[in-house]
Amino acid sequence: MTWTLRMATTSYTVALEPGRRWAEQVAWGPHGVADGPSALRNAGRQHFMTPADAAPVEYAPRGLRPFSGADLVAGPVGGPHELWWEFEGAEQDGPELRLSFADALTGLRAVLGYRAEPGVDVLCRWVELTNTGAEPLELERFDSAGVCLPTGPAGALLSYLTGQWSQEFQRRELTLPAGRFELAGRYGVPGHAALPWLAVRDAARPEGPAWGFALAWSGSWRLDAAIEPTGITRVRAGRLPHPGPLRLAPGARLSTPELAMAYSTDGLDGLARVWHEYERVLAGPRLDRTRPVLYNSWEATAFAVDGASQLELARVAASLGVELFVVDDGWFVGRDDDTGGLGDWTPEQAAFEGGFGAFVDEVRALGLDFGLWIEPEAVSPKSRLYAEHPDWVYRIEGRPATLIRNELLLDLGRPEVYEYLRDTLDTLLSRYPISYLKWDMNRPATERGRPGAPLADLDGEHVANYHRLLEHLRARHPHVTVEACAGGGGRTDLATVARADVVWPSDNTGPLDRLAIQDGFLLAHAPHLMSSWVTDSPGVFDPRPRSLRFRFVTAMAGVLGIGADLSGWSAATRAEAAALVARYKQVRTVIHAGPVYRLAGPDRPTAALQYGHGDRIVVLAWSTGPLDGAPLVPGRSSRVRLTALDTTATYRDEHTGAHYSGAHLVHTGLPLDWTPELDADVVVLER
Repeated sequence: MTWTLRMATTSYTVALEPGRRWAEQVAWGPHGVADGPSALRNAGRQHFMTPADAAPVEYAPRGLRPFSGADLVAGPVGGPHELWWEFEGAEQDGPELRLSFADALTGLRAVLGYRAEPGVDVLCRWVELTNTGAEPLELERFDSAGVCLPTGPAGALLSYLTGQWSQEFQRRELTLPAGRFELAGRYGVPGHAALPWLAVRDAARPEGPAWGFALAWSGSWRLDAAIEPTGITRVRAGRLPHPGPLRLAPGARLSTPELAMAYSTDGLDGLARVWHEYERVLAGPRLDRTRPVLYNSWEATAFAVDGASQLELARVAASLGVELFVVDDGWFVGRDDDTGGLGDWTPEQAAFEGGFGAFVDEVRALGLDFGLWIEPEAVSPKSRLYAEHPDWVYRIEGRPATLIRNELLLDLGRPEVYEYLRDTLDTLLSRYPISYLKWDMNRPATERGRPGAPLADLDGEHVANYHRLLEHLRARHPHVTVEACAGGGGRTDLATVARADVVWPSDNTGPLDRLAIQDGFLLAHAPHLMSSWVTDSPGVFDPRPRSLRFRFVTAMAGVLGIGADLSGWSAATRAEAAALVARYKQVRTVIHAGPVYRLAGPDRPTAALQYGHGDRIVVLAWSTGPLDGAPLVPGRSSRVRLTALDTTATYRDEHTGAHYSGAHLVHTGLPLDWTPELDADVVVLER
């Protein structure tokens, strides 16, 4: 029995093993790739291992696959976590396929789910586990999928994104000739240290096909790649049970997070464009809403929020062409510093002349939409909420609570906590004309306990209600744009992306640092999601000064925002900023809606990105290296070779009027003349 799922230009074929014990992957690639002997099939005998250990297994429990890496480790409580199952049946309905397997002894039933995403080269996989037996079962490992890739003798070239706070999305690569590689996050959020995202290529063909994996999970996770005994590369991904193994009661059902799998014949950059297309599908109709140019007041005022100073900033922001004014931390009762206020979410009326509502109306009278910063999952020990409900936080009886950033974490999995946050947000958004929420999450989980429920799936319940809250906001307040943030880029997983409108990649807004962060971000995520600010801040790691223009062009690569202290900007700086904001508005549709090509990374003397939409091409370019002295001494223009153009067509620079043939732009390159005053540029070409 064989089944094929068809995506836009690719297909995925899976077959049942002759003994009906597991499903095997046959092929994954361009349409027609399965028409021939499978490149994954084991052609030899097995020595010192089971047949499943040498097979391109789709998903198997330990028991069937004891040596090479099982996707499911489960069994009776106190008993061996070993299962042997057999095929029950299959259902295929258009783009979806469900393959059912069952273990007769324990009663555990597993349904392998597949869904071909419409119009893009992405396949989603997950598993539904049901305990049909009479005794509880313990789940030690329950991945979402196992995937086999036909890499060759040179091994697998792995690309992944790692770092730390203020240094997120650092692109790393390694060649795995043998053994196992693992990434994981145990913070209760995906975390700053790594993203649940991986790209794999054949180490001998780095410019060839690329396979990509992204786990749609907003909690603790793991992802690994291993070179199997037959030489193929096998990737597994799934959520981490936290704080420990999960109990599945008789009759209970658990569905794993979806693992999205992407394929491109055009290498790593082509794979990035597949992810961008998929995230536009996830956005649905909300993709068409304009992402406004925002101003955020945090770096100007920090916790010292009052109506007069905020309005002065709003007036300057409006004069620059900003469309949205966001008041960050410090607008609510008890929030004079980071030790109080979280959890209560009541505006500090006395800080605003005429009250908070009058202040919001004054901001909107300037032609600006209004937004607020919130951190719903955290609570301050000095807050009214904590005084009334100390049992609402994660805690372990007899153990002291750990403060991180002077905060505790609410147990969002509790129904009463979910209802409190839902009602609080509804009240805030109904009482005031708020159109934007910056949802932050600065505090990872530590004491993951709930007295009276020692076996609760705390991580799973927290994530489920976090998703429910985001979905509730979309349904109840569809006009509100949600920005997802977690101390920077700590929560930029596919599940969050599917429920938010933009995400915050990092708290580091220094221009050269940010250029590297955004380079990694765009490998995994689309530019319409990438919120980026122009600030006064030097880089944390590379503090070399850069012009206002450089900082603006960097922020234009995604969704433009400003976070500087505008009260310190001169009239000339404000005039330059207003012109750059207007320039961005002319090109943001191209930046957000079309394919992106990484022409040169931030490690090159000239870094550049190319965006396309319709007959317009936008090139953002930055001078990151030393200048050659031209025009004071002989020298040549820097050149950036463009791609994906019609070489027989002519392209006109909308600003200078210069004309270039497509062949010239592709083979000779777009000329860029850098000077100390001009260190970044926006070039718009029209066919």
